[in-house]
Amino acid sequence: MTSHTRRRVLRGAALAAAGVVGGYGPGHCATEARAATRGTAAGGEGGESFPFLEGAFAPVTEELTEFGLEVTGRLPRDLDGRYLRTGPNALGIEDPRAHHWMLGDGMVHGVRLRDGRAEWYRNRWVRSSRVARKLGERYPGEVPPDDFACNTHVIPYKGRILALQESGPLPYELDGELNTVRPHDFRSTLEGAFTAHTKYDVAADELHAVTYYPTWDHVRHLVIDRTGRVARTTRIPMAGAPMMHDFALTGKHVVIVDLPITFDLAAAEAGAPVPYVWNPDHPMRVGVMPRTGGAVRWFGIDPVYYSHTLNAYDHGDTVVMELTTMPAPFHAAGRGNGGPFATGTPVLERWSIDLRAGRVRRTRIDDLPQEFPRVNESLVSRRHRYAYAASAAEMWRAYGTVDGVPPDGSFTNCLVKHDMLRDSRQVHRFPAGAAAGEPVFVPRRGARHEDDGYVLAYVHDPDRGASDLVVLSAQDFTGRPLARVHLPGRVPLGFHGSWVPDA
Repeated sequence: MTSHTRRRVLRGAALAAAGVVGGYGPGHCATEARAATRGTAAGGEGGESFPFLEGAFAPVTEELTEFGLEVTGRLPRDLDGRYLRTGPNALGIEDPRAHHWMLGDGMVHGVRLRDGRAEWYRNRWVRSSRVARKLGERYPGEVPPDDFACNTHVIPYKGRILALQESGPLPYELDGELNTVRPHDFRSTLEGAFTAHTKYDVAADELHAVTYYPTWDHVRHLVIDRTGRVARTTRIPMAGAPMMHDFALTGKHVVIVDLPITFDLAAAEAGAPVPYVWNPDHPMRVGVMPRTGGAVRWFGIDPVYYSHTLNAYDHGDTVVMELTTMPAPFHAAGRGNGGPFATGTPVLERWSIDLRAGRVRRTRIDDLPQEFPRVNESLVSRRHRYAYAASAAEMWRAYGTVDGVPPDGSFTNCLVKHDMLRDSRQVHRFPAGAAAGEPVFVPRRGARHEDDGYVLAYVHDPDRGASDLVVLSAQDFTGRPLARVHLPGRVPLGFHGSWVPDA
């Protein structure tokens, strides 16, 4: 593959990393891909509209540092660490018609909390070679293959902070002040692509990943052991080069989802920002493999867009996976407005994979539009009771939802807490214009119960034109926030993040 083609493939992989690749829909070809790349606006000449460059999505234009942040309420003193979240933040947009939200250079936003104080806020672009060049900085060392300013997730791992992207790019390591340190290859043991959605099993001290690349005839399950090295790689044969944004892990199994979204070389060579297309001839299926490797059992399922995993666990002969889904297909190229177009809003589902009977049963947990589902991270791969998710009205309006008709006024901004045992939910609502990002649960020091802790999220404050870090009590979810940390600037709607506790 030429470097020219690899760059175009990387653009599509970057878009896939946002979890919204759905291609151009059935029957589209390279000619239509070229048209989509040109970005004809929905409003036509003179009526162009780019919602993913406006409002809650608008990129910020500078890096900020501010100390001693103002706080409304009282910060819990046992919140000792950094709350980090990343997302696309394009650096220097020359032509909005050629821009796509998911392709923005990654920017990490962080707040340092300690002893009941908000010590600082920082936002920093991830310094890929391209970003460094645009900022007039020198890129230290050799540029890695498929270099990209990872924009999808940021996680703590073995005393490091890693910014993640799927398919081609290596993770980038950041320091505690969000400066880019270097690409990270797990002590020279990572070969090929990585993922944006790792699963860390606390009890086993293992980091798991499922990785893909458009030229592979397989996907890979990686196990990174307690030494921080890739200890085992299992290659799973896979026809059609499908996109695999996320996966699931249980105590005994790895669950992979083979979507009918496949790599299209013609679209890539035509310059399409999304060289993955919805392929109705590629059957959708769910695969279950032992965590130790071995044969994969495949189960057919009706097509749906699989967005993000909440969690998964074993229950007798059944593997239970909870996740957010959207109706198929999902049009990542949108309608020339710089972002994706959906055929429906995301909902929370449960897939029960009966290994004995050989079937998958889908159950709708909640049809409230919601995304970015999270659990108490100590329970990844084990049965959980509580879950958290976010809903941002501006996101659903920008996506277009059904047949291009924006959602009505009933769509709102909120964070959601689910009780899976009682089959109930609580909703913490925010005002119009207060777009809420992904919630992250942080356990209270000495916690004895699964939800004994705090839920943190960035929420826009339309009155200030800036964002707040909102801290909720997970056990008093609908009550007044414990604290609001007032940031000096906006945090655009983005993707995923983590709590990074001090050692």
